[in-house]
Amino acid sequence: MLVNQKAKRSLIAWIAGLTMLTLGQSAQAATDLTVYTAVEAEDLARYAAEFNKDHPDINIRWVRDSTGIVTAKLLAEKNNPQADVIWGLAATSLLLLKSEGMLEPYKPKGVEKLDKKFVDKGKVPTWVGMDAWVASICYNTVEAAKYNLVPPTSWTDLLKPMYKGHLIMPNPNSSGTGFLDVSSWLQIFGKEKGGWEYMDRLHKNIARYTHSGSKPCKLAAAGEIPIGISFAFRGAKSKAAGAPLEIIVPAEGVGWDMEATAIVAGTNKLKAAQTLVDWSITKKANEMYNTGYAVVAYPGVAKPVEHFPPNLLEKMIDNDFEWAANNRRAILAEWLSRYDSKSEAK
Repeated sequence: MLVNQKAKRSLIAWIAGLTMLTLGQSAQAATDLTVYTAVEAEDLARYAAEFNKDHPDINIRWVRDSTGIVTAKLLAEKNNPQADVIWGLAATSLLLLKSEGMLEPYKPKGVEKLDKKFVDKGKVPTWVGMDAWVASICYNTVEAAKYNLVPPTSWTDLLKPMYKGHLIMPNPNSSGTGFLDVSSWLQIFGKEKGGWEYMDRLHKNIARYTHSGSKPCKLAAAGEIPIGISFAFRGAKSKAAGAPLEIIVPAEGVGWDMEATAIVAGTNKLKAAQTLVDWSITKKANEMYNTGYAVVAYPGVAKPVEHFPPNLLEKMIDNDFEWAANNRRAILAEWLSRYDSKSEAK
């Protein structure tokens, strides 16, 4: 009997040790992925939590900043990449990174189900779109009334003397929203001359340039400025929270860009990176994106967003993404030389 008890205790100890060893090996097997993103900070925990429900063995280490800053960081790290995946960066930025040979071609599982305009046109895609965000004007009716302003109906309306000092917009060197504004004005008013002439005149009315695309609308919603040039969903979200905003779609049309996902060339965690990208284009992921964006890559998923302007999608310009990406450096340098004096300190 004593021998049996000793044997039983030894067996229990052996099983416990084996269990601890297995758990230790499982923990060691978990993969940390460094993911660069410009997604709104408030959404990141939700994205990771949903992904980890399906893939608990992959840990996401977010590195988050505005589009321009993330793009500059990636370019600076070209010869020594620190990121494994880019999940949520402007398509124009990814086109630039593609031209530098910095993205790993990969055809995600199920990519054929997506709207084709959200997929890189290469034989093997180097990036895949998630959702689209669209420019708009956030107009605080209460603050505007204090200055006897009237709502603008077009981009050219913003040049009127009444708006001087009452406008805030994003710096395109920091913000993807700022860049889509600038690149769209160049396409609308003239790439060589007209667009820059428009911005020269607009600059006179600008109070300051922010380093965040959502901040101008947040400031307008908070009553710190009557008018913020931002993106439509941010305005809809603030209006739903009770802010006295009108979300104005200028008559000439509005710029837009896609958030997109890609694998960084040279990652030594390719399998885990592919798993994340596969998951990022699923219907489940797109349903998650739709809580933050009215336009998503997976057809039939998008549901109406409260307060989203009904005519916005038809006002999206025929955006020349290749031109914007190929001329990005020159556009940003020219903008910086002309207008950076009114930028917020970083």
